[in-house]
Amino acid sequence: MNLTNSELAFVLGRLLLGLNFLMHGLVRIPKLSVFQAGISKEFAASPLPPALVVMFGKGLPYVEAGLGVLLLLGLFTRAALVVAMLLIMTLVFGSSLLEKWNIVGDQMVYGLFIFALLLQLHRNRLCLDRLSAG
Repeated sequence: MNLTNSELAFVLGRLLLGLNFLMHGLVRIPKLSVFQAGISKEFAASPLPPALVVMFGKGLPYVEAGLGVLLLLGLFTRAALVVAMLLIMTLVFGSSLLEKWNIVGDQMVYGLFIFALLLQLHRNRLCLDRLSAG
């Protein structure tokens, strides 16, 4: 398959984001109780209900890993990018509650990266989406 530079750039960007999300999830899942306890401690003084924080902390690594797999495979890419953006928005909300503006800045970079991929989604090649489209 002969890819244009724009198509290659999109595929490499999608793979980079997928690897990032996958690794976030994979390193957290084995130490899930420690990760979840850390989040609960960090948000203890926030206005969020503790049960919501616990549930989010337990689910986040699995969502990250799942998004990573979908993006690496190029499967349901549009939906995966939308969910990734919603996840980043959720993280921005939480980090803002804690007034961790440096982390919000990092999360904004993720958001811009996802935004750029969504804008260029028509360049998505080397993906399972193409196989399922017929």
